[in-house]
Amino acid sequence: MRPKLSRLTLCLAAAALALAALTDPSAADERPAKELFAAKRLPARMDTRPYGSYAKGCIAGAVAIPTDGPAWQAMRLSRNRRWGHPQMIALLERFSEDARALGWPGLLLGDISQPRGGPMLSGHASHQVGLDADIWFTPMPDRRLSAEERERLPFTSMLDKSRFLTVDSKRWTPTHARLVMKAASYPEVERVFVNPAIKKKLCDTWAGDRGLLGKVRPIYGHDEHFHIRIKCPPGAAGCKPQAAVPAGDGCDKSLAWWFTSEPWAKPKPKKDAKPVKPHHVMLSDLPKACTVVLAGPSPASEQAVTWRGGAGAALAFSDAGNAGGQSIEAVIAADASALPAIVPIPIPRPFQ
Repeated sequence: MRPKLSRLTLCLAAAALALAALTDPSAADERPAKELFAAKRLPARMDTRPYGSYAKGCIAGAVAIPTDGPAWQAMRLSRNRRWGHPQMIALLERFSEDARALGWPGLLLGDISQPRGGPMLSGHASHQVGLDADIWFTPMPDRRLSAEERERLPFTSMLDKSRFLTVDSKRWTPTHARLVMKAASYPEVERVFVNPAIKKKLCDTWAGDRGLLGKVRPIYGHDEHFHIRIKCPPGAAGCKPQAAVPAGDGCDKSLAWWFTSEPWAKPKPKKDAKPVKPHHVMLSDLPKACTVVLAGPSPASEQAVTWRGGAGAALAFSDAGNAGGQSIEAVIAADASALPAIVPIPIPRPFQ
């Protein structure tokens, strides 16, 4: 007769199986990294630091910008992408106030980053380290939008759809130009991405500081919003910066290239070429620190990690919640066999 197992024994057995899954280095690679990071609803309660590059990384200790501020409203709240480095959030707060001084009613904020950064399920290749933010070209209305309106409000393109790469003069205004150039004026801002037609419009009409035009970079899309990117914060050793912006105002042959057929031509498939299977970015493709960030402890609530605004508002997460008091660098440098015991890899499960 087989002995009857107690509930405690069954629980211990289940825990052992779970631990075995956690210690399996391949466990985290059973799901794409975008699913793992999108499933995290709150940031890692660790020192605030970005790891990796804008398009291949993560962030520990991110903070959320409030859904509403004196001069901004966050959009598409269901995406849970209003998280960023405190320096990014502070810049958006400052920019919203400066925008009003330019005659702009207020900012509608698009995506910043996910709570722990990392790849997203849709929409972006970058925005992974909390140092990118999208600003709609639609001005903020004079009332608070409902949650449903924030999900459904359509974007407003600045392009004339009847003409190739041409700004619609009925929609684009001098205030739009001042808004983009104000974003480029902050020393911490490294790049402002806009549609090539908008860049050309600025090249043709901007009468202010032409030196700032070099920061405004042409890119696909970006006719309904512009994208602000700030530099890696001082002392953020794990953050990989981009190459410096080339000298000059960017109103040269590099811009003219966008008005040729080459950037828009569909790639010609090679004869007898086999179909290429899509490659998903896995956790092992990201910096090692991102494994620690993904498995790090969460704060008690979203309110505890929401930006409070004003001077000295940056939040610190250097207390006991950070991997047993060790720095993330110490955890990564630890023996690989001991790593799961400190920061276990999440057990794979069906993604909802």
